Amino acid sequence: MLFKTSLKKELLVNSITALLILISIVMAQRITFYLRYAAKGAIPNDSIITILGLNLIKYSPLLLSLSIFLAVLLTLSRWYRDHEMIIWLSSGLSLAKIMKPIASFALPAIFMVAFLSLFLNPWAVRTADQFKSQLKSRDELSRLNPGTFKESKSLDRVFYIESFDELGSAVKNIFVQTKHNNKLGVVIASNGHREISKKGDNYIILQKGRRYEGVPNTKEFSTTEFDQYGILTAQQPIEPFIETVDSKKLSDVIKSKTLADRLELQWRIASPISCILLVFLAIPLSFTNPRAGRSLNIIFAVLIFIIYNNLLAIMNTFISLKKVSVTIGFWPIHLIFLLAAIYFTYKRSVNQPLFNLKSILNTK
Repeated sequence: MLFKTSLKKELLVNSITALLILISIVMAQRITFYLRYAAKGAIPNDSIITILGLNLIKYSPLLLSLSIFLAVLLTLSRWYRDHEMIIWLSSGLSLAKIMKPIASFALPAIFMVAFLSLFLNPWAVRTADQFKSQLKSRDELSRLNPGTFKESKSLDRVFYIESFDELGSAVKNIFVQTKHNNKLGVVIASNGHREISKKGDNYIILQKGRRYEGVPNTKEFSTTEFDQYGILTAQQPIEPFIETVDSKKLSDVIKSKTLADRLELQWRIASPISCILLVFLAIPLSFTNPRAGRSLNIIFAVLIFIIYNNLLAIMNTFISLKKVSVTIGFWPIHLIFLLAAIYFTYKRSVNQPLFNLKSILNTK
């Protein structure tokens, strides 16, 4: 009983640690990607956190599955190195007996992976697509980043704003360059704010500034001071939301008979199935010889994880190209790894190496 309690506690700590590290890696990679786009003015700064959170939900089934796999692998590897596994086996308990406490620990995580893959992940994809379509319809001022020059889509105006307030409605130190009827205009103001007219048009109301207007390469030039000056900002129409296959609700996917929807259903089911198989694969793969290197089995296990997910992606491509029947689906891949888990567990239970390299070399 003490061994089982200690095992579950260590599995929980290792799984949380692995999950936090994986989330940090993904967030660091994605936030760098989105900051690059925000610096170019492609997306507003205030939308980065929302997009990052929705993308994190999208990758969460894979991250959670990998963290549980690594938790089982690292925990049992330490047990082998510190001879705790020898005590377990010498007390009359087989390797198969340890599967029960590991399964009771992994079962809630597997249900979570299933929930994320079947329900939450499609919601995140659907919400992200809707959010992106709303961003495209925002006015020019909403897409500006403080301290950078931004050209309008119509290519007839250049904006520069030094800073926004916390709500993004008031602006300071505004520069606007316009081109109209072969005349170049420059408007400078120290303050301004957004304003929506009764017709729903968006304006930037500049206060206490100057407007310079003239014809390039000529002496025709004028200066005008103003107390208030309104600039109409272009606003794109809201694009209709087009639902993609990976954003459909589970009930709609189940009811549909199209190839894309049937393939999507199998893809969503593949996440919890692969999580189950990887957990049981980690048990025989965690064996560590105290005299050997500590990282060899971890590298081999991570390689198996990568191969598993790549094979699923390759099979997904074959099915979409109609080279493999959707009825067959991903089941051959799952069956291969199920048989591998059974074979590896048997080899470890009879205290034999997973691969007998000497016999392979002698055969050659």
